[in-house]
Amino acid sequence: MPTPEHVPLKRSLGTADAVTIGLGSMIGAGIFVALAPAAAAAGSWLLAGLAIAALVAYCNATSSARLAAVHPQSGGTYVYGRERLGEFWGHTAGWSFVVGKTASCAAMALTVGYYAWPTHVHAVAVGVVVVLTAVNVVGVQKSAVLTRVIVAVVLAVLAMVVVVIVGADGVDVSRLEFGEFVGVGGLLQAAGLLFFAFAGYARIATLGEEVRDPAKTIPRAIPIALGVALVVYAAVATAVMSVMGSAAMASATAPLADAVAAAGHPGLVPVVRVGAVVAAVGALLALILGVSRTTLAMARDRHLPHALAVVHPRFDSPYRAEVAVGFVVAVLAATVDLRGAIGFSSFAVLLYYAIANAAAWTLGVRRIVPVLGFAGCVVLAFALPLTSVLTGVGVVALGAAVYWIRPARQLRET
Repeated sequence: MPTPEHVPLKRSLGTADAVTIGLGSMIGAGIFVALAPAAAAAGSWLLAGLAIAALVAYCNATSSARLAAVHPQSGGTYVYGRERLGEFWGHTAGWSFVVGKTASCAAMALTVGYYAWPTHVHAVAVGVVVVLTAVNVVGVQKSAVLTRVIVAVVLAVLAMVVVVIVGADGVDVSRLEFGEFVGVGGLLQAAGLLFFAFAGYARIATLGEEVRDPAKTIPRAIPIALGVALVVYAAVATAVMSVMGSAAMASATAPLADAVAAAGHPGLVPVVRVGAVVAAVGALLALILGVSRTTLAMARDRHLPHALAVVHPRFDSPYRAEVAVGFVVAVLAATVDLRGAIGFSSFAVLLYYAIANAAAWTLGVRRIVPVLGFAGCVVLAFALPLTSVLTGVGVVALGAAVYWIRPARQLRET
């Protein structure tokens, strides 16, 4: 009889569920959060930055899919780094993912607050974290069902935005032309910020222990989710730029809502705001799900408190890990700045995927993909704003110090 710390999670998710969880994270993060700061960095070269981010994301997705087929366990790159590169690199990947995506969770919670009730941003953010943590605790299948509904609503709203803008009189395709070059630094910074939006496919890999037939399901679900997200991103970004231009887009606090108003349909602005709230809720739901699974894997290996490595006997969920993650996110949502959270999260997650690509290189299969992915992650990470880079380096160094100070390796070997 397995102990509560070693009870396997129930394999209840199919391909559609896995794709939906990935989409719920990617679409919510990118469309409503990352487009404006990316436009501020790249100007009229925004779509080029999007292409670079998509290329790096594709390499990372391919590497993650190959690794997930070989190591179908909860934990994602934490497991891949540990098994392919060694204990330290697995710990570093897991630490980077947990701290980076915890910051992402806070960013998504704050996005809900800014769109739903701007005068009470932090209170709304904390409240939504508490509710979604409770949803995850009662079981991943219920989370997948809710995420499917959220993704359907968000895609409908985004389709409406594109259709409304395309049919407007104010559309000017000349706004899509490349203007004065902002420099390599600005272009890469925009790509790094947009990568924050693409990183949702990691949720699929971290659910390896809960997916049916993971060797087939995960490699199939990751490129599907990434492809759908890329098409949506490109369509929406192109539409918004054609009616607003990159300068107005960069200064907008709610670019999609402003674009609909500029297209002559101010009455639809509340619909867009509701769509933004729903998208951010979907992203937050999937993010908490993924962070808690990596926390579970690290707790099982005693890199985090072992008390978190318990699966609920009724709900088949790592409820202690989920409650702990929810508590930390709630604290951050009550205190942090939205754009700072995005920059820090991007740095940590790019480091996470750099390790994933290094691990995929050891598989010996079409090594050009992990090489490109690794190089892209490193370049984009250090092209981010300086404060994000410095904070990220400091937190990752702290994680390395914790690894060497705490005798986690010895505990694993005994």
